[in-house]
Amino acid sequence: MAILSLAGCAAEQGPGFDPVAQDPAFDAAHPPIIWDGAFEVEGSSLNAIVYEAQGAGPHPTLLLLHGFPGNEKNLDLAQAARRAGWNVVFFHYRGSWGSGGTFSFVNVVEDVLAVVDAVSEPAFADAHRIDASRLALVGHSMGGFAALVAGAESPAVDCIASLAGANLGGFAMAAASGDQRGQMAARLDGWAGPIRGASGDVLVAEVLENSTRFNTMMRAEELAPKRLLLIGGNLDDVTEVTLHHDPLVEALQTAGAASLESYVFEEGDHSFSGQRIELARRLVDWLENDCRPAP
Repeated sequence: MAILSLAGCAAEQGPGFDPVAQDPAFDAAHPPIIWDGAFEVEGSSLNAIVYEAQGAGPHPTLLLLHGFPGNEKNLDLAQAARRAGWNVVFFHYRGSWGSGGTFSFVNVVEDVLAVVDAVSEPAFADAHRIDASRLALVGHSMGGFAALVAGAESPAVDCIASLAGANLGGFAMAAASGDQRGQMAARLDGWAGPIRGASGDVLVAEVLENSTRFNTMMRAEELAPKRLLLIGGNLDDVTEVTLHHDPLVEALQTAGAASLESYVFEEGDHSFSGQRIELARRLVDWLENDCRPAP
């Protein structure tokens, strides 16, 4: 496969540099580093890591949002983006994977918005070489839902990528009947090992209560001015493309989306298990060429 043309840090490394498969020439003065710490949200600590790109910066920065419960964390994508010159902020929502507080879908969205604000604070941004004017949200599964909903509500976010993203509002419509509601609750309970404080029944009730806010198709007008990347998998049996990906693409096109790239991997499952390299290439290429260019 041909190496996609890249801008930014990749261009600085010279022709032919491929951040998906190559390390950049080491910058001893400003090396890549990892910061591990926490963000405080309403009295709860969210466990977090910042993968800081090398170079003096400030660097464009993305928040990488995991799904429910988050077994696939997509940290291969984090490393590829960092090699391309992007900082990556990864964290666990309230009530998940040892973070404090109680899990809920509303809290997921509010946590994303809170972390966007936190990384934009001048002191934090300066300490971690962050360009707060170039922020992106990249989410997988439930994280894709969170990226779309929080991105629609945050003026600080200009770029949003949803990978096998869920439309929880669509789930709410499907859960209108008693049988479907029970099946959805049981499915959530079955996935909830590292999740604390919310049963499947409680989460389904929350989705139904917030069905309008959580329906990504109904956020199309707010999302249309953003730079968007939507990727689905044709073999995905969790967030089927015909229910979650295709209708959103159509809604965004109808809304006149200014910058929309969409793609479906024909052999892609929910975690794109057989397409990790191509997934990283498409994400990094989109970040470098389609997100807001550096001043």
